Amino acid sequence: MKIIVTGSLGNISKPLATTLVQQGHAVTVISSQPERRAAIEALGATAAIGSFEDADFLAATFAGADALYAMVASGHREADSRAFFQRIGRHYAQAIEQAGVRRVVQLSSWGAHRDHGTGGILGSHDVEEILAAVPGLALTHLRPTSFYTNYYGFVGMIKGAGFMGANCAGSYRVALVHPRDIAAAAAEELTRPAAAPGRTVRYVASDERTQDEVAQALGAAIGRPDLRWVTFTDEQMRDNLLQNGLPASTATDIVDIYASMNNGALAEDYAQHKPALGTVKLEEFAKEFAASF
Repeated sequence: MKIIVTGSLGNISKPLATTLVQQGHAVTVISSQPERRAAIEALGATAAIGSFEDADFLAATFAGADALYAMVASGHREADSRAFFQRIGRHYAQAIEQAGVRRVVQLSSWGAHRDHGTGGILGSHDVEEILAAVPGLALTHLRPTSFYTNYYGFVGMIKGAGFMGANCAGSYRVALVHPRDIAAAAAEELTRPAAAPGRTVRYVASDERTQDEVAQALGAAIGRPDLRWVTFTDEQMRDNLLQNGLPASTATDIVDIYASMNNGALAEDYAQHKPALGTVKLEEFAKEFAASF
């Protein structure tokens, strides 16, 4: 199969491209960074260097593809992340139609079933709807849960304040996922026999643990067994993010994500369609966290 992988050599796209190449597929990896060309080619893939803002470039790259893995890079540094997601989603839709691609696996997010109240995840909801409107497309919305790698964002807090926390209760049981498990699920979906047109949803999760348990596991791994999770108010969370230099719109998006986690809105559809859990459990990720801490 000829398969297009977006996301350059990110935490998901690199293991995904590696797996597909090893399976014997002809893989093209799209990156906006020319310096990534050599590393992409070293994997055995073809590098396509260009901008996701250029629908004609995307269409030319998609031409003749049997399947496409479509993701939108984080818009956290954009003044309006939702508008950014919508814009890239429209570029994808235009290029998919122009190139005649019929099989797409879109990286979305849990909570993307909702059109309000989930902050930065609303952009993923919008992209789902934009792609679902493309006629004749066999579309899978891949909805991973909360990334383990998000916890790297707490390193400064742990080192500076001696605890970790957000506007989400420590007793909240969160579904966590490792990029390797997402890549494995994406590879399965991309290489399935041709699907009929329409949209399907697949959730991806690796483990389910409370935030208190996460703090305990990470603390044990980094030699801080007393590490604890502290629950912030929405206002405290927003102030902390602003003090760390994030734009006000981004701070609001992140606060809203944790608030929707805390009030149950984020996981309501996931709870009705739980997948078999992946292979990377919290304790394994804790070792990775400790190695980079």
